Amino acid sequence: MDKIKKLFQSNDSKRGSYTLAMTSIVIAIVIIFNMIVNLIPENKRQFDISSTNIYEISSKSEKIIKKVDDDVTFYVLAEKDSTDKRIKTFINKYASLSSKLHVKWIDPILHPSALTKYGTEENNIVISCKKTNRTTTVSFDDILVSSDSYYSTSASSFDGDGQLTSALNYVTSDKEYKAYYTSGHGESSLSSEVTSLLTKSRISTSDLLLMTATSIPDDCDLLIIDGATSDFTKDEVKLLSSYLKKGGKVVTLLAQTNKSMKNLYGLLKDYGLTVQSGYIADTERSYQGNYYYLIPNLSVSGDMASGISSNSVMMINSKGMTQSTPVRDSISTDAFMTTSSNGYAVTEKKQTQGTYVLGATSTESVKVKNSKGKKVTKESRLTVYGSNMLIDEQITSSFSSLENLTLFTNSVTACLNNADNVSISPKSLEVSYNTIAHPGPFSILVVFVIPVGLIIGGFIVWFRRRRR
Repeated sequence: MDKIKKLFQSNDSKRGSYTLAMTSIVIAIVIIFNMIVNLIPENKRQFDISSTNIYEISSKSEKIIKKVDDDVTFYVLAEKDSTDKRIKTFINKYASLSSKLHVKWIDPILHPSALTKYGTEENNIVISCKKTNRTTTVSFDDILVSSDSYYSTSASSFDGDGQLTSALNYVTSDKEYKAYYTSGHGESSLSSEVTSLLTKSRISTSDLLLMTATSIPDDCDLLIIDGATSDFTKDEVKLLSSYLKKGGKVVTLLAQTNKSMKNLYGLLKDYGLTVQSGYIADTERSYQGNYYYLIPNLSVSGDMASGISSNSVMMINSKGMTQSTPVRDSISTDAFMTTSSNGYAVTEKKQTQGTYVLGATSTESVKVKNSKGKKVTKESRLTVYGSNMLIDEQITSSFSSLENLTLFTNSVTACLNNADNVSISPKSLEVSYNTIAHPGPFSILVVFVIPVGLIIGGFIVWFRRRRR
């Protein structure tokens, strides 16, 4: 017995007891801390440390979520344990932003009748709003988008933010919009990327051959002219002019062409925008010293600024415009995208320096009769971009950091009453590399001066140490 007492009275025993007590205290603190953290809402205790910020929820989404007044349920028809962690994490974080959003996991293996009930397949999310009685479905494949290579298939982009917000906006609203895009003048076709973004904002698209039309369709909320390479006829321009005078909305993207565009450019001039000859170069704001790859000065506000954070927009081989006096005093023109003062309109014969407009909007308040024959005030809106390369898929896919598509969809939804731009582009899961948009002294410093200085400094240190 005395030996046992002496054993507990030894220094080693005392140090062991102290260590045990401290370990118990630390464990208790960790447990209590975890309990406290678990009480904090999920969106406040999760931090996005992914390289591409795939869990970041955009300001557009937050705006839509805040407007939700009715309960919306996300029925996730999948085996939870085997679902990709990125999808699970994002769904939980997204739903935690509002008490009106609810997530319910249903295992289709344990409850196969659920697939029939919701009319869908496994690994789908059914988003439903009971009050509006509207339902839509988002597939896991639409969130975690895969690309095929010769050797394998791998996830290339994450579209959780865009898909869920588009679905949420759809089930809580009942307004649909219709956009037509012209054909018959060498126009570019809207890319699948652009039509997908428009669909997210509940805008459907259809082709319109103006040559055979006697008027713009009554259900046309917006008309898009994407890079016409041959001119419109006078009769076609009359249709466009009549449509605008009745409160119509038109978005025009100019194209590279050597053909005379007298009629179309004449319509733009009526609205205070004179298209200059040649193409625009900028010796101050250009990409990697390529003067025709323009990085414009962007000045947007209101709906046009939604989701714009870096002002990184690129225009390639763009036409330039100058503001002129419109045909009617009631028309006002606002340039939201320009070159620097070192812009040049370049033709085969000359180069004319100046500040050129690359993007502008002309608006006019007009009196029109509604379906009941009563006169109401509407706003016509003509938006013009100097280059249709703004939304070219080769450009937008090659430079994932550009906000070209955000700017374009903003200009589209700004034309539509009560339309929210929920056209959120997917986040790339591929490795991205930093580039300098318009190099100058900073690029020379980083690329040449600092590396050479480090090499010389290292050589001096090495030489001195060797002499010692």
